[in-house]
Amino acid sequence: MYFVEAYVENLIGEHYCNGVVFSDVVDGTEVYGMPVTTTVAFQRALAHADSGLALLTGSATADVRIRNALLVTKGRILTNLNRHADATVAVAGVPTSFKYENQHSQTTNDNAMWTYNNTARRYSVSNVEGTTGLNYVTARDPRVPTCAGGDAVCRANGTTRADRDDQTIPVNVQLIWPTRDAPVAIVRGVEARMVEAEAAYKAGNYPLMVQKLNQARTEGGVTGLSTNLTDPALLPTGTDADRLSLIFRERAFWFFSTGHRVGDMRRLIRQYGRPAASVFPVGPWHKGGNYGSDVNFTVPQAEANNPNVSAMQTCTDRAP
Repeated sequence: MYFVEAYVENLIGEHYCNGVVFSDVVDGTEVYGMPVTTTVAFQRALAHADSGLALLTGSATADVRIRNALLVTKGRILTNLNRHADATVAVAGVPTSFKYENQHSQTTNDNAMWTYNNTARRYSVSNVEGTTGLNYVTARDPRVPTCAGGDAVCRANGTTRADRDDQTIPVNVQLIWPTRDAPVAIVRGVEARMVEAEAAYKAGNYPLMVQKLNQARTEGGVTGLSTNLTDPALLPTGTDADRLSLIFRERAFWFFSTGHRVGDMRRLIRQYGRPAASVFPVGPWHKGGNYGSDVNFTVPQAEANNPNVSAMQTCTDRAP
């Protein structure tokens, strides 16, 4: 349960604006929390991760599995707090092959990515969205396999229509989870290597950065993925910014559709000073109008029922 708390609180910090609220229930009565910053949300998540780790003293399979999940989550939290050296200490012993999976079955609940993309066609795999987005489709990266709705591969996997649910826009279909009951790895040992790679970048140890990125590719269990990345800054036109872009591109393809990308994009702004317009989509939106300037989610409207929250302004600020 400490793992669940830490994992969810970290996600809240990654996705919501300053002003998030954590309430409690005491003796059956709701005790309203006060708005806090996302930094406080990360600190709360870190405390719960440490509480869970303090209780794990055994070596049984279940102990090891939850310990690794907590250690990777702790590394993710510390990375969000800009404590990269501490993050590497947390994740150092986690094997790259580790996975903590969310299970699905036809008698309980379906894999939501499969439901809303492959079957309902409500969402499509993006490709260079808003000019700033990554080329998830045209990269043909084996970590994010896709097909075009209605083509032979998609038909074999059950997506026979070529358009989205609005019947106008072509649909790109993910094949990471090709069945309704496919499990989703919400915490992976690959993330430990990504944490280490970014910490090496922050420390100026670029050979180690590349080594960790390639270690993830070698040990991450994806067939057909090349393992010979090189330092992009050493190319004739390469820059230090290319190193950072490489790290975050690797993270994006490793953790596609698992709730990492918004937090990473906000961190590119917050920790590395990249302009929001170079990170988040800009320009015309395919359903009309233009992309907005928000870089986070607002505190839910329902939280306005909390007397500690202003009904007129649920976010204390919209900073990344």
